[in-house]
Amino acid sequence: MRKRLFGTLCGLVFLMNFGRTIFAPLFEPLMVAFGTDRATIGVLISLVWLGTAIPRIPMGYVLTRIPRHQAVLATGVVLAGASGLIALANSFPTLQIGTFLLGIASGAYFVAAVPLIAELYPDSVGRTVGIHGAAAQLAAVLAPTIVVGILLVASWRTVFLVLGVSAIMFSIVMARVVRGSRIADEAVPDRAFLPAVRSHWRIIATGLLMVGVAGFMWQGLFNFYVVYLQSSKGLSTTTANLLLTVVFAAGLPAFWYGGRLADRLPVVPYILAILTGFVGSVVALTYAGNLATVFLLSISIGYFIHSLFPALDTYFLNSLPDENRGVVYAAFTGLSLLVEANGTAAVGLLTDAGYAFNAVFLALASLVGCVILVLAGLYVTDRLPGN
Repeated sequence: MRKRLFGTLCGLVFLMNFGRTIFAPLFEPLMVAFGTDRATIGVLISLVWLGTAIPRIPMGYVLTRIPRHQAVLATGVVLAGASGLIALANSFPTLQIGTFLLGIASGAYFVAAVPLIAELYPDSVGRTVGIHGAAAQLAAVLAPTIVVGILLVASWRTVFLVLGVSAIMFSIVMARVVRGSRIADEAVPDRAFLPAVRSHWRIIATGLLMVGVAGFMWQGLFNFYVVYLQSSKGLSTTTANLLLTVVFAAGLPAFWYGGRLADRLPVVPYILAILTGFVGSVVALTYAGNLATVFLLSISIGYFIHSLFPALDTYFLNSLPDENRGVVYAAFTGLSLLVEANGTAAVGLLTDAGYAFNAVFLALASLVGCVILVLAGLYVTDRLPGN
Protein backbone atom coordinates (compact mmCIF):
# COMPACT_ATOMS: atom_id res chain seq x y z
CA MET A 1 0.00 0.00 0.00
CA ARG A 2 2.86 2.38 0.73
CA LYS A 3 4.21 1.95 -2.79
CA ARG A 4 0.81 2.63 -4.34
CA LEU A 5 0.32 5.72 -2.22
CA PHE A 6 3.82 6.95 -3.01
CA GLY A 7 3.24 6.38 -6.73
CA THR A 8 0.01 8.38 -6.50
CA LEU A 9 1.86 11.21 -4.74
CA CYS A 10 4.45 11.25 -7.54
CA GLY A 11 1.61 11.53 -10.05
CA LEU A 12 0.01 14.36 -8.11
CA VAL A 13 3.25 16.31 -7.76
CA PHE A 14 3.78 16.01 -11.50
CA LEU A 15 0.38 17.61 -12.05
CA MET A 16 0.99 20.29 -9.40
CA ASN A 17 4.26 21.41 -10.95
CA PHE A 18 2.85 21.03 -14.45
CA GLY A 19 0.15 23.51 -13.45
CA ARG A 20 2.77 26.00 -12.22
CA THR A 21 4.86 25.77 -15.40
CA ILE A 22 2.07 25.51 -17.93
CA PHE A 23 1.69 29.19 -18.75
CA ALA A 24 4.91 30.04 -20.61
CA PRO A 25 3.86 28.41 -23.93
CA LEU A 26 0.32 29.81 -23.45
CA PHE A 27 1.42 33.46 -23.53
CA GLU A 28 0.20 34.16 -27.06
CA PRO A 29 -3.05 32.11 -26.91
CA LEU A 30 -4.10 33.83 -23.68
CA MET A 31 -3.27 37.28 -25.09
CA VAL A 32 -5.44 36.60 -28.12
CA ALA A 33 -8.28 34.99 -26.17
CA PHE A 34 -8.60 37.84 -23.67
CA GLY A 35 -7.44 40.73 -25.86
CA THR A 36 -4.68 41.83 -23.53
CA ASP A 37 -0.93 42.51 -23.62
CA ARG A 38 2.22 40.71 -22.49
CA ALA A 39 2.56 42.72 -19.29
CA THR A 40 -0.94 41.74 -18.16
CA ILE A 41 -0.31 38.05 -18.85
CA GLY A 42 3.00 38.38 -17.02
CA VAL A 43 1.15 39.65 -13.94
CA LEU A 44 -1.30 36.76 -14.35
CA ILE A 45 1.54 34.23 -14.29
CA SER A 46 2.97 35.85 -11.16
CA LEU A 47 -0.32 34.97 -9.43
CA VAL A 48 0.61 31.29 -9.69
CA TRP A 49 3.81 31.82 -7.70
CA LEU A 50 2.15 34.20 -5.26
CA GLY A 51 -0.46 31.52 -4.66
CA THR A 52 2.30 28.96 -4.16
CA ALA A 53 3.92 30.98 -1.37
CA ILE A 54 0.86 32.24 0.54
CA PRO A 55 -0.71 28.99 1.88
CA ARG A 56 2.43 27.36 3.27
CA ILE A 57 2.38 28.70 6.83
CA PRO A 58 -1.46 28.59 7.07
CA MET A 59 -1.31 24.96 5.90
CA GLY A 60 0.94 24.27 8.88
CA TYR A 61 -1.94 25.34 11.11
CA VAL A 62 -4.41 23.25 9.08
CA LEU A 63 -2.22 20.21 9.72
CA THR A 64 -2.91 20.60 13.44
CA ARG A 65 -6.58 19.98 12.65
CA ILE A 66 -6.59 17.30 9.93
CA PRO A 67 -4.21 14.43 9.00
CA ARG A 68 -1.70 14.93 6.20
CA HIS A 69 -3.30 12.57 3.70
CA GLN A 70 -6.60 14.45 3.97
CA ALA A 71 -4.80 17.74 3.31
CA VAL A 72 -3.13 16.24 0.22
CA LEU A 73 -6.51 15.03 -1.07
CA ALA A 74 -7.95 18.52 -0.55
CA THR A 75 -5.18 20.06 -2.66
CA GLY A 76 -5.94 17.64 -5.49
CA VAL A 77 -9.58 18.75 -5.41
CA VAL A 78 -8.54 22.42 -5.43
CA LEU A 79 -6.22 21.78 -8.38
CA ALA A 80 -9.04 20.13 -10.32
CA GLY A 81 -11.45 22.95 -9.50
CA ALA A 82 -8.95 25.66 -10.40
CA SER A 83 -8.15 23.98 -13.72
CA GLY A 84 -11.84 23.68 -14.55
CA LEU A 85 -12.42 27.33 -13.66
CA ILE A 86 -9.59 28.43 -15.96
CA ALA A 87 -10.82 26.20 -18.79
CA LEU A 88 -14.30 27.72 -18.59
CA ALA A 89 -13.21 31.33 -17.91
CA ASN A 90 -14.90 33.92 -20.12
CA SER A 91 -13.49 36.96 -18.32
CA PHE A 92 -10.02 37.95 -17.23
CA PRO A 93 -10.92 38.27 -13.50
CA THR A 94 -12.19 34.68 -13.57
CA LEU A 95 -8.94 33.60 -15.20
CA GLN A 96 -7.00 35.40 -12.46
CA ILE A 97 -8.97 33.69 -9.70
CA GLY A 98 -8.42 30.26 -11.26
CA THR A 99 -4.71 30.92 -11.71
CA PHE A 100 -4.31 32.05 -8.10
CA LEU A 101 -6.17 28.96 -6.83
CA LEU A 102 -3.94 26.76 -8.97
CA GLY A 103 -0.92 28.22 -7.20
CA ILE A 104 -2.54 27.76 -3.78
CA ALA A 105 -3.16 24.08 -4.55
CA SER A 106 0.50 23.47 -5.39
CA GLY A 107 1.88 25.41 -2.42
CA ALA A 108 -0.39 23.65 0.06
CA TYR A 109 0.33 20.27 -1.54
CA PHE A 110 4.09 20.41 -0.93
CA VAL A 111 3.63 21.35 2.73
CA ALA A 112 1.37 18.35 3.35
CA ALA A 113 2.92 15.78 1.00
CA VAL A 114 6.63 15.97 1.84
CA PRO A 115 6.15 15.25 5.59
CA LEU A 116 3.70 12.48 4.60
CA ILE A 117 6.44 10.87 2.50
CA ALA A 118 8.83 11.07 5.45
CA GLU A 119 6.18 9.36 7.56
CA LEU A 120 5.76 6.57 5.00
CA TYR A 121 9.50 5.98 4.54
CA PRO A 122 11.30 7.06 7.73
CA ASP A 123 14.42 5.03 6.86
CA SER A 124 14.85 6.41 3.32
CA VAL A 125 13.63 9.99 3.43
CA GLY A 126 16.27 11.27 1.01
CA ARG A 127 15.62 8.62 -1.64
CA THR A 128 11.83 9.01 -1.62
CA VAL A 129 11.83 12.81 -1.37
CA GLY A 130 14.33 12.83 -4.23
CA ILE A 131 12.14 10.63 -6.43
CA HIS A 132 9.15 12.81 -5.58
CA GLY A 133 11.16 15.91 -6.52
CA ALA A 134 12.30 14.29 -9.76
CA ALA A 135 8.65 13.73 -10.71
CA ALA A 136 7.98 17.44 -10.13
CA GLN A 137 11.07 18.41 -12.11
CA LEU A 138 10.02 16.15 -14.99
CA ALA A 139 6.81 18.17 -15.26
CA ALA A 140 8.82 21.40 -15.59
CA VAL A 141 10.92 19.89 -18.37
CA LEU A 142 8.01 18.31 -20.28
CA ALA A 143 5.38 21.04 -19.81
CA PRO A 144 6.30 23.13 -22.89
CA THR A 145 6.34 20.08 -25.18
CA ILE A 146 3.05 18.71 -23.85
CA VAL A 147 1.30 22.07 -24.11
CA VAL A 148 2.55 22.71 -27.65
CA GLY A 149 1.41 19.21 -28.64
CA ILE A 150 -2.11 19.84 -27.32
CA LEU A 151 -2.26 23.24 -29.03
CA LEU A 152 -1.58 21.57 -32.37
CA VAL A 153 -4.89 19.69 -32.16
CA ALA A 154 -7.03 21.69 -29.69
CA SER A 155 -7.41 25.04 -27.94
CA TRP A 156 -5.66 26.34 -24.82
CA ARG A 157 -8.75 25.45 -22.78
CA THR A 158 -8.14 21.77 -23.49
CA VAL A 159 -4.80 21.99 -21.68
CA PHE A 160 -6.56 22.90 -18.44
CA LEU A 161 -9.36 20.39 -18.98
CA VAL A 162 -6.77 17.64 -19.28
CA LEU A 163 -5.05 18.89 -16.12
CA GLY A 164 -8.33 19.03 -14.20
CA VAL A 165 -9.48 15.55 -15.25
CA SER A 166 -6.05 14.12 -14.41
CA ALA A 167 -6.16 15.74 -10.95
CA ILE A 168 -9.58 14.21 -10.28
CA MET A 169 -8.39 10.77 -11.36
CA PHE A 170 -5.30 10.83 -9.16
CA SER A 171 -7.30 12.15 -6.20
CA ILE A 172 -9.80 9.31 -6.55
CA VAL A 173 -6.98 6.77 -6.74
CA MET A 174 -5.37 8.22 -3.64
CA ALA A 175 -8.65 8.17 -1.70
CA ARG A 176 -9.12 4.49 -2.56
CA VAL A 177 -5.55 3.60 -1.62
CA VAL A 178 -5.85 5.35 1.75
CA ARG A 179 -9.23 3.74 2.43
CA GLY A 180 -7.79 0.30 1.73
CA SER A 181 -4.82 0.73 4.08
CA ARG A 182 -4.20 1.43 7.76
CA ILE A 183 -2.98 4.95 7.06
CA ALA A 184 -6.37 6.56 7.64
CA ASP A 185 -6.83 4.67 10.94
CA GLU A 186 -3.36 5.55 12.26
CA ALA A 187 -3.22 9.14 11.02
CA VAL A 188 -3.49 11.94 13.54
CA PRO A 189 -3.07 15.70 13.05
CA ASP A 190 0.18 17.37 14.07
CA ARG A 191 0.38 19.09 17.42
CA ALA A 192 -0.37 22.75 18.11
CA PHE A 193 1.24 25.17 15.67
CA LEU A 194 2.96 27.86 17.77
CA PRO A 195 4.36 25.53 20.46
CA ALA A 196 5.85 23.30 17.74
CA VAL A 197 7.48 26.24 15.97
CA ARG A 198 8.86 27.65 19.23
CA SER A 199 10.25 24.25 20.21
CA HIS A 200 12.13 23.84 16.94
CA TRP A 201 13.15 27.40 16.09
CA ARG A 202 16.82 26.39 15.89
CA ILE A 203 16.26 23.88 13.09
CA ILE A 204 14.10 26.44 11.26
CA ALA A 205 16.86 29.05 11.56
CA THR A 206 19.48 26.56 10.39
CA GLY A 207 17.39 25.56 7.39
CA LEU A 208 16.87 29.21 6.48
CA LEU A 209 20.61 29.79 6.69
CA MET A 210 21.26 26.80 4.43
CA VAL A 211 18.74 27.64 1.72
CA GLY A 212 17.76 31.28 2.20
CA VAL A 213 20.78 33.07 0.72
CA ALA A 214 21.49 30.33 -1.86
CA GLY A 215 17.82 30.35 -2.92
CA PHE A 216 17.91 34.15 -3.06
CA MET A 217 20.79 33.97 -5.53
CA TRP A 218 19.18 31.11 -7.47
CA GLN A 219 15.94 33.06 -7.96
CA GLY A 220 17.84 36.05 -9.29
CA LEU A 221 20.02 33.87 -11.50
CA PHE A 222 17.49 31.67 -13.26
CA ASN A 223 14.88 34.40 -13.77
CA PHE A 224 17.49 36.55 -15.53
CA TYR A 225 19.42 33.66 -17.07
CA VAL A 226 18.30 34.27 -20.65
CA VAL A 227 18.82 38.03 -20.39
CA TYR A 228 22.20 37.50 -18.72
CA LEU A 229 23.46 35.12 -21.38
CA GLN A 230 22.32 37.47 -24.12
CA SER A 231 23.80 40.64 -22.65
CA SER A 232 26.96 39.31 -20.97
CA LYS A 233 27.85 36.29 -23.11
CA GLY A 234 26.54 37.46 -26.48
CA LEU A 235 24.36 34.40 -27.05
CA SER A 236 21.23 34.36 -29.18
CA THR A 237 17.78 34.16 -27.60
CA THR A 238 17.28 30.62 -28.88
CA THR A 239 20.60 29.41 -27.45
CA ALA A 240 20.01 31.18 -24.13
CA ASN A 241 16.57 29.59 -23.77
CA LEU A 242 18.05 26.19 -24.60
CA LEU A 243 20.66 26.61 -21.88
CA LEU A 244 17.95 27.55 -19.37
CA THR A 245 16.22 24.29 -20.29
CA VAL A 246 19.53 22.51 -19.69
CA VAL A 247 19.71 24.03 -16.21
CA PHE A 248 16.28 22.63 -15.32
CA ALA A 249 16.88 19.29 -17.04
CA ALA A 250 19.96 18.81 -14.85
CA GLY A 251 17.54 18.82 -11.94
CA LEU A 252 16.21 15.39 -12.91
CA PRO A 253 19.35 13.40 -11.97
CA ALA A 254 19.97 15.86 -9.13
CA PHE A 255 16.69 14.98 -7.42
CA TRP A 256 16.89 11.29 -8.31
CA TYR A 257 20.44 10.63 -7.10
CA GLY A 258 20.85 13.56 -4.73
CA GLY A 259 18.24 12.22 -2.34
CA ARG A 260 19.92 8.81 -2.27
CA LEU A 261 23.26 10.41 -1.44
CA ALA A 262 21.62 12.37 1.37
CA ASP A 263 20.60 9.05 2.95
CA ARG A 264 24.09 7.56 2.64
CA LEU A 265 26.42 10.48 3.39
CA PRO A 266 26.79 12.67 6.50
CA VAL A 267 24.07 15.11 5.50
CA VAL A 268 25.51 18.41 6.77
CA PRO A 269 28.91 18.02 5.03
CA TYR A 270 26.98 16.91 1.94
CA ILE A 271 24.88 20.08 2.01
CA LEU A 272 28.02 22.20 2.47
CA ALA A 273 29.62 20.45 -0.52
CA ILE A 274 26.51 21.15 -2.63
CA LEU A 275 26.52 24.82 -1.66
CA THR A 276 30.23 25.07 -2.44
CA GLY A 277 29.71 23.45 -5.85
CA PHE A 278 26.85 25.84 -6.60
CA VAL A 279 28.84 28.91 -5.64
CA GLY A 280 31.89 27.72 -7.56
CA SER A 281 29.82 27.08 -10.68
CA VAL A 282 28.24 30.55 -10.57
CA VAL A 283 31.62 32.21 -10.09
CA ALA A 284 33.06 30.20 -12.99
CA LEU A 285 30.08 31.20 -15.15
CA THR A 286 30.91 34.88 -14.74
CA TYR A 287 34.35 34.20 -16.24
CA ALA A 288 33.25 31.72 -18.94
CA GLY A 289 34.14 32.88 -22.44
CA ASN A 290 32.84 30.24 -24.84
CA LEU A 291 29.62 28.31 -25.47
CA ALA A 292 31.00 24.90 -24.48
CA THR A 293 32.05 26.17 -21.06
CA VAL A 294 28.72 27.93 -20.49
CA PHE A 295 26.92 24.70 -21.46
CA LEU A 296 28.89 22.62 -18.96
CA LEU A 297 28.46 25.21 -16.23
CA SER A 298 24.70 25.34 -16.90
CA ILE A 299 24.59 21.61 -16.19
CA SER A 300 26.70 22.07 -13.08
CA ILE A 301 24.58 24.93 -11.71
CA GLY A 302 21.35 23.02 -12.35
CA TYR A 303 22.67 19.85 -10.75
CA PHE A 304 24.03 21.47 -7.60
CA ILE A 305 21.07 23.74 -6.82
CA HIS A 306 18.49 21.02 -7.39
CA SER A 307 20.56 18.57 -5.29
CA LEU A 308 20.25 21.01 -2.41
CA PHE A 309 16.48 20.60 -2.07
CA PRO A 310 16.23 16.83 -1.34
CA ALA A 311 19.35 17.02 0.83
CA LEU A 312 17.91 19.86 2.88
CA ASP A 313 14.53 18.11 3.18
CA THR A 314 16.32 14.98 4.40
CA TYR A 315 18.26 16.90 7.04
CA PHE A 316 15.23 18.89 8.10
CA LEU A 317 12.68 16.07 8.25
CA ASN A 318 15.02 13.60 9.95
CA SER A 319 15.73 16.18 12.65
CA LEU A 320 12.08 16.48 13.67
CA PRO A 321 9.71 14.19 15.59
CA ASP A 322 6.78 12.95 13.54
CA GLU A 323 4.16 14.77 15.61
CA ASN A 324 5.69 18.18 14.75
CA ARG A 325 7.10 17.47 11.31
CA GLY A 326 4.31 18.91 9.16
CA VAL A 327 3.85 22.07 11.20
CA VAL A 328 7.53 22.95 11.43
CA TYR A 329 8.18 22.08 7.80
CA ALA A 330 5.32 24.38 6.78
CA ALA A 331 6.75 27.26 8.81
CA PHE A 332 10.22 26.68 7.39
CA THR A 333 9.18 26.51 3.72
CA GLY A 334 6.89 29.50 4.08
CA LEU A 335 9.64 31.64 5.62
CA SER A 336 12.27 30.44 3.15
CA LEU A 337 10.10 31.37 0.18
CA LEU A 338 9.60 34.85 1.60
CA VAL A 339 13.40 35.25 1.62
CA GLU A 340 14.14 33.57 -1.70
CA ALA A 341 11.42 35.34 -3.68
CA ASN A 342 13.19 38.69 -3.26
CA GLY A 343 16.23 37.51 -5.24
CA THR A 344 14.73 38.39 -8.60
CA ALA A 345 13.74 41.87 -7.45
CA ALA A 346 17.20 42.49 -5.97
CA VAL A 347 19.02 41.47 -9.16
CA GLY A 348 16.62 43.54 -11.23
CA LEU A 349 17.08 46.64 -9.07
CA LEU A 350 20.87 46.33 -8.99
CA THR A 351 21.23 45.83 -12.74
CA ASP A 352 18.80 48.67 -13.44
CA ALA A 353 21.00 50.84 -11.20
CA GLY A 354 23.91 50.22 -13.55
CA TYR A 355 25.71 47.29 -11.94
CA ALA A 356 26.81 44.56 -14.36
CA PHE A 357 25.28 41.09 -14.04
CA ASN A 358 28.70 39.57 -13.40
CA ALA A 359 29.37 41.96 -10.53
CA VAL A 360 25.95 41.25 -8.98
CA PHE A 361 26.33 37.48 -9.23
CA LEU A 362 29.86 37.58 -7.83
CA ALA A 363 28.63 39.64 -4.86
CA LEU A 364 25.80 37.18 -4.20
CA ALA A 365 28.21 34.26 -4.54
CA SER A 366 30.48 35.89 -1.96
CA LEU A 367 27.51 36.21 0.39
CA VAL A 368 26.68 32.51 0.00
CA GLY A 369 30.37 31.72 0.54
CA CYS A 370 30.27 33.54 3.87
CA VAL A 371 27.20 31.52 4.88
CA ILE A 372 29.06 28.30 4.02
CA LEU A 373 31.91 29.31 6.31
CA VAL A 374 29.50 30.09 9.15
CA LEU A 375 27.71 26.74 8.71
CA ALA A 376 31.02 24.88 8.56
CA GLY A 377 32.14 26.55 11.79
CA LEU A 378 28.89 25.65 13.54
CA TYR A 379 29.13 22.07 12.30
CA VAL A 380 32.73 21.60 13.43
CA THR A 381 31.88 22.95 16.89
CA ASP A 382 28.77 20.71 17.06
CA ARG A 383 26.33 23.60 17.34
CA LEU A 384 23.91 22.67 14.55
CA PRO A 385 20.60 21.04 15.57
CA GLY A 386 20.27 17.47 14.37
CA ASN A 387 24.05 17.38 13.90
